[in-house]
Parts: sequence; structure tokens; C-alpha cells
Amino acid sequence: MNVLNLFNALPGAAAQGLIWGIMAIGVYITYRILDFADLTVDGSLCTGGAVCIMMMISGQNVFVSMLAATAAGMVTGLATGLFHTFMGIPPILSGILTQLSLYSVNLKIMGKANQSINVDKYGLLVSLRYIKGVPFYKNPIFVVAVSIVLLVVVLYWFFGTELGCSLRATGCNANMSRAQGINTNFSKVLALMISNGLVGLSGAFLSQYQGFSDVNMGRGAIVIGLAAVIIGEAVFGKVFHNFGFKLIGVALGSIIYYLVLQIVIWLGADPDYLKMFSALVVAFFLAIPEWKKRFFSGASVKKGGKSHA
Repeated sequence: MNVLNLFNALPGAAAQGLIWGIMAIGVYITYRILDFADLTVDGSLCTGGAVCIMMMISGQNVFVSMLAATAAGMVTGLATGLFHTFMGIPPILSGILTQLSLYSVNLKIMGKANQSINVDKYGLLVSLRYIKGVPFYKNPIFVVAVSIVLLVVVLYWFFGTELGCSLRATGCNANMSRAQGINTNFSKVLALMISNGLVGLSGAFLSQYQGFSDVNMGRGAIVIGLAAVIIGEAVFGKVFHNFGFKLIGVALGSIIYYLVLQIVIWLGADPDYLKMFSALVVAFFLAIPEWKKRFFSGASVKKGGKSHA
């Protein structure tokens, strides 16, 4: 095992982690703020990538293409929101229905299962080839990091407004929110649109970075998003208390996730097991709060009881 190979691979893993970090912030909005288990992301990530690639191939500017990818992601969130609020379908099933539909939609957008784009012919904002040997302002790590900071600033401002607070209140207690005159159905739909808009933007970055959009590129995205959220909270939860910093922590959790995966690959693990490893990582971090309650809280109470006696 050559340590140099690992260090050479780390910048790419960090860049990819940052790109997926945008998606993880979207997952955080539904999973933590709205308390909505949204599986749409497995499809909306590809939708964003497909729209971005096809618009650039047709001659559109990269920024216009990425804006369209974000809008397309928001439409997928709207579909899930309407399934849930207007048709009364449970959250998980709403996401699954949208995700299933998007497979056909994404195929139709691209015309085939895979569409590639060449960095030499198109003005891509990020690319795997920009990891080394380019000015720092072209490096994907710098570009995506700046994008995340700008997104966090906008989200921090938005969730501090009256409308943003109504979204947070809906996630905390929908019944109480309705009693206060908040339209909880509208809040849910809007939060799903914002979340999947971010996922679509992440897909646009990812498709440019890897040089292609594939109909299966979003498969397992929800696991990566949850891993980033859980790792970010576990590692930075006691340090980052501010809402904006919590979002930063989620993005950093995504980087940690990809760095760990890179180390696992470097250690010689079979790549076929990476998805299973991802699921186990998420399961482990999700179990930590329950283990703390079960094995440590009881022990501390018992100890306190003895000392009191």
C-alpha cells in the first residue's frame, strides 16, 4: 500500500465530498428541519445533472444550465409535496413514487441512459481535471466551497424570516403550527422544493465534475446524505450550535464520509462492498444516541443513586 497514492487521491475525495455536501444540506432540511423522510433525492440528483448536461450540450451558459437544474430539482420536490399534501400519501411513499417516476423522466431528458460532456469543448465550472495544475480559483474544492458558503448564508437568512420560521415550526409541531395559523401543507411543499432544488444543484455540479450524467448516478444518494448529516452532527454537534454552522457541519460530514471511503479503498477493501459499508456507517451513527440512552444514562443514574444512599 503506497501512502503517496492515498495522498494523491485525497483532493479528489474532498472535492467530491463537498459536491455531495450540497445534496446533504438538502437532506438536512427535510430530515432534520421538516421531519420528513424524503426519498426523492435518489431521482432528483440525476434530474439536476441531466438538465445541466443537456442544456450545456445545446449551447447554454453553465450558470443558466445550473439554474435550470436547480429549478428542475424544485419541481421534483413540488411533485413529492403534492403527493403528500394534496393526495394524502405518506411521506416515504410520496418520495418513492416521485423517485420511480423520475427514472423515466431522466431517460427522456437525456435521450439515453448516459450523456457525456467534454471539458475541452464546454466551459464547465468544475471538473476532475481541475483538481491539480490549475489556478486555485479554478480548483473544484475552492469553487464548491465558496458556493456552499454562499448557500449557507442565503439559507441562514431565509430560515430567520417569518416564512422560514414557519417551516421550522411545521417540522417541530405541525398541530401547534396549524393552531397558530400556519399553512403547514404549504410549508411542507416549500421545504421539499428547497431541499430538492439543492439536490438538483448538487447533481449539476456532480455531472460536470465527473464529465457525464447517468440515469443511475443518484442511486443510494439518500444513504450518502444521511451519512453526511449524522457524521456532521456526531463530530461537530457540540461545537456548532448556530443554525448556519450546523449546515456547514453537514457539508464537512460529507467530506469526512468520502475521505473515510477513500481510506477504505486504499486499504484494499472490495469496492463492491462500499454501498453496504455506507449503510453500516449510517446505522452505526444513528444508533449512538440510543446506545447512550440505554447503556450510559442508566449507569449514571444508578451511580448517582448509590452515592446518594
